Amino acid sequence: MIIIKEITAPHGLKEFIRFPHTLFKGNPYWVPPLNLDEMATLRWDKNPAFDYCEARYFMAYKDGKAAGRIAAIINHRANEKWQCKNVRFGWVDFIEDVEVARALFDEVEKWAVERKMEGIEGPLGFTDMDYEGMLIEGFDKLPTIVNIYNYPYYPKFLEELGYKGKEDWIQMKFNASQPVPEKMERLNKLILQRYNLRIAKFKNAKEVIPYGKKFFQTLNKAFVNLYGFVELTDREIDVYVKNYLSFIQPDLVCMVLDEQDEVVAFGVSMPSLSRAFQKAKGKLFPFGFIHILKALKKYDEIDLYLNGVHPDWQRKGVASIYYAEMNKAYIRLGIKTAISNPQLISNTDAVSMWDNYEHEPYLKRRCYFKVING
Repeated sequence: MIIIKEITAPHGLKEFIRFPHTLFKGNPYWVPPLNLDEMATLRWDKNPAFDYCEARYFMAYKDGKAAGRIAAIINHRANEKWQCKNVRFGWVDFIEDVEVARALFDEVEKWAVERKMEGIEGPLGFTDMDYEGMLIEGFDKLPTIVNIYNYPYYPKFLEELGYKGKEDWIQMKFNASQPVPEKMERLNKLILQRYNLRIAKFKNAKEVIPYGKKFFQTLNKAFVNLYGFVELTDREIDVYVKNYLSFIQPDLVCMVLDEQDEVVAFGVSMPSLSRAFQKAKGKLFPFGFIHILKALKKYDEIDLYLNGVHPDWQRKGVASIYYAEMNKAYIRLGIKTAISNPQLISNTDAVSMWDNYEHEPYLKRRCYFKVING
């Protein structure tokens, strides 16, 4: 017997967050997110995205045991921007039982109809900074900490429930020590001179923070036309600057500035923390933070988190500047392997940038969609 319960209180969220730890126990490819981050994202009184979002959380129980979970989210700003009436689903996990998956999605679809919505899409979060896409290729590879892991039966069940692929993301793996092509070096120098641009140099994370707001403002404009993206609010930007920029490794960041000291392009990478998060098991305390600090100090693998170019500077070759500068930093630091951030396959300009480097496909994930017949 399958029972669905709505999670309404913070103490209930603990079980919601804990469920994947049971489902993926012993799986060498699952990277548990930090429980504190998960809780802050899911709580209406902690996440500024609730200024324009509403959400419901559901858990499935089979024979008295937790068997699945799902979050249903309405991002009103996204619906207004993209002129649609969609509910997003995220934080979705379930045992290998299609009826459990069906019960969870039936609950989301029922809520969507009650709210007069017309479609359901996901996995997506509250914002573009949350987890996106269901893994469809690369089940035997270690993902980055910003990615979802799921079993191969997940997408099969979704298709059985009538969901169809809408957008795909791809991640690349490449040798981080390969030299920057000479042709690219020459071209980058010409671009910097022609447009009076400069590369920002940072000695520590404190020097990055003053550029935080400018960085996210440029990100808002660079990502504005990407699938599902909604510009971050000032309140959200303040939270991201406060909570995350202090962990930035200055050698792994590149910002290209114009004559007015505005950020026109950026690339942000970090040491791979996937194995450290596995050792931490989702907890910073009492010892989880030690594994993370060690991974930040000694590493030979990096993850590319964010990169983009202000629309006014796109198609002028500016992107190759931060790619090349970061590449040189990787060589200097002895980095062996890099994994790119998820990039929409439909974003051909971003994906084609990898043609300048030896690379191979690493992971592929998909966003699904279903029309709701109320």
